Amino acid sequence: MKKTQKFTLLHLSSAHWGSIALYLILTVLFIFFYEGFVEGRHTAASWLDSAWNSETDYEHGWMIPLLSGYMVWHAASELKDEKLQGSAHGLWFILLGGMLCLLAVRTQQPRIAVGALPFLLDGMVWYHWGRKAAFKCAFPIFFLWLAVPLPGFQQATVSLQLISAEAAHWGAGICGVETIMQGTNIASADGSWDAYNIAGGCSGIRSLMALFMISIAWGYLADKLALWKRICLALSAIPLAILGNAFRVASIFVCAEYINPAFAGKTWHDWSGLLFFFPATLIGLVFLHSILAGEVPFLKKRKVIITRRNQNTEEKKGEET
Repeated sequence: MKKTQKFTLLHLSSAHWGSIALYLILTVLFIFFYEGFVEGRHTAASWLDSAWNSETDYEHGWMIPLLSGYMVWHAASELKDEKLQGSAHGLWFILLGGMLCLLAVRTQQPRIAVGALPFLLDGMVWYHWGRKAAFKCAFPIFFLWLAVPLPGFQQATVSLQLISAEAAHWGAGICGVETIMQGTNIASADGSWDAYNIAGGCSGIRSLMALFMISIAWGYLADKLALWKRICLALSAIPLAILGNAFRVASIFVCAEYINPAFAGKTWHDWSGLLFFFPATLIGLVFLHSILAGEVPFLKKRKVIITRRNQNTEEKKGEET
């Protein structure tokens, strides 16, 4: 039976260190150096890197491993005072991950290889630190699945194009800009600027995937909220992305009407996502979090510190008196 220990790397035995190092080396070799995918032209990691592009709407993919690592660190910090005991049941997870790796090699599918990685990692945690640690780290580790582009997901672009066009047409009307909509083409009613087409890149699918990644991580890290509130935060990415993108596209028509069509179609089109969409949607996440939590995020701790400082000042004045 394995000895109960605190969840910390500092107290691992040399045998634990050796087995973890060997296990991670084998995993890294398979993911980063085995060139057996896509007709022997890619490793799983190189395929994933090439798949993070504008065509798949996964340009944000490189952020997912970073967020996953931070969330694992967050989960581990909550377990630092726990008494944990390793379990051989983790070997079942490792076995499942190994079978998926064999399937990936047999089918030459890098998606399956990347999908096996969370099973391998969480199985290692289960084996060395037990079920409680594995369950605590499961969500951050399986968060890596969001880094894998889904085949055929871009088919949703057509529906989002129509929604974005309709919403932008409505939003421009609110701002006094009369437009004519034909499918995904929107033109000025008086012909003062040429028609714009709501293409796939303007449908909001790219923004939706990036915001979905952020909202899921946000919901997980908001661990003081009830589970249903955290789920609401995670799912809020869908309406926020649709509304934010609709207002972004509408702002292009407003700029074309009141400022300059060339500026609207090029400069504002290229920069409005960074300057308008993401700040607006992140403010929306903060607002929703504030409603669900009953307080503004990140400000409660500051109030507590100020209160303690005031108490310390009053105690010193009392002692001097």
